[in-house]
Amino acid sequence: MLLGEFVHSIDVKGRLAIPVKFRPFLGDGAILTKGLDRCLFVFGGKEWQSLAQKIVGLPLVQADSRAFARLMLGGATDVRLDAQGRVLVPDYLRTYAGLEKQVIVAGLYNRIEIWNADAWEKYKGKTEESSEEIAERLSQLGV
Repeated sequence: MLLGEFVHSIDVKGRLAIPVKFRPFLGDGAILTKGLDRCLFVFGGKEWQSLAQKIVGLPLVQADSRAFARLMLGGATDVRLDAQGRVLVPDYLRTYAGLEKQVIVAGLYNRIEIWNADAWEKYKGKTEESSEEIAERLSQLGV
């Protein structure tokens, strides 16, 4: 289970250290892709396979299905941890998420999200301000 929020830095070569407590989840490697809300998602192999199967099962004739597949699948890349527990974040993904030197690495149970530190603080503040309304809407879904 992936939980917690960590502040890390991306070096000049685009390498990001994955928090030590998250490394076992990634095993030999992971999938790094464009996420929602302009962050990056990191999935372990098993979680990625499950999600990818659902995505490819979406109806090809629906524009939203094609768009989502292009975002998630077309933006994905395999990553491997180096000896220091770092992954290389390609330029196109760093640009997509606006990643600069300082980033936030957040564990969200079955995936990791990587955020621009400023964008994370803004998003978190906005979400915390509307937490009661969000909770009420989610209660209608049985949460």
